[in-house]
Amino acid sequence: MKILNKAIDLLLPYKCDICGGFADTAGRIGRLESAYKVIYGSDPGFHICSRCLSGIVPQRPDRRWFTCLSNPVEDDPVSDLALFMPFAYSGVVDKAIPEIKFSGKIELARLLGILLGNVIKEEGVIFDVIVPVPLSEERMTERGYNQAYEIAYPVAWINGKAITEDMLIRKRNTGRQSRLSGTQARMMNVENAFAINGSWDLTGSKVLLLDDVATTGHTLRECALTVMRGGASEVLCCAFAGNRQLKNDEPF
Repeated sequence: MKILNKAIDLLLPYKCDICGGFADTAGRIGRLESAYKVIYGSDPGFHICSRCLSGIVPQRPDRRWFTCLSNPVEDDPVSDLALFMPFAYSGVVDKAIPEIKFSGKIELARLLGILLGNVIKEEGVIFDVIVPVPLSEERMTERGYNQAYEIAYPVAWINGKAITEDMLIRKRNTGRQSRLSGTQARMMNVENAFAINGSWDLTGSKVLLLDDVATTGHTLRECALTVMRGGASEVLCCAFAGNRQLKNDEPF
């Protein structure tokens, strides 16, 4: 069995970064490969199979827009804060995100960023600058990169917009939102967790806040409040994926 596995590895050297199967798309995804080469100046660093690639499909247009909070808060000063979330957090995407966060597959984040950048461009989303949701220093040291920034960079490039890496700061290491239950607990976990880097001036800017995944929306909302206090004229939240469903077919 070991000999057979070694022989297979020689014949099929690249495994899919998501499912581990044979990455059979090399040389067959011209648009994505070309975009990667132009943006990063090198051959694509990701490997993906046709089955997984075909599973990363955006939702139909009327299922991409949401209010930021899944459960509205009474007297919320930003109750109309919008969230653009074009991919469902299920299937292939559900497998891909953990690979990015916990297995060091930074190139996979860049692939998702290229896909998201094209969807945002086709949607005609208007903004001046992209601000990725920051990690804490502790988590940045642990992971080595911010997956939100890696997704955001190709989005900015494809749409011809600026991107900031250090404008928004996470002041403390918050607990993982996915491990908390209840709206109140998640809200308190990120309350006052962010600040604006004083060297940046956002006055009058239209900001696109970007994260990899949105669940209840509290992290993006807290970031949005911080950015608004920093002088931004408009803020739109964006996440690559989420697990929400609209209650009707009306777009936001």
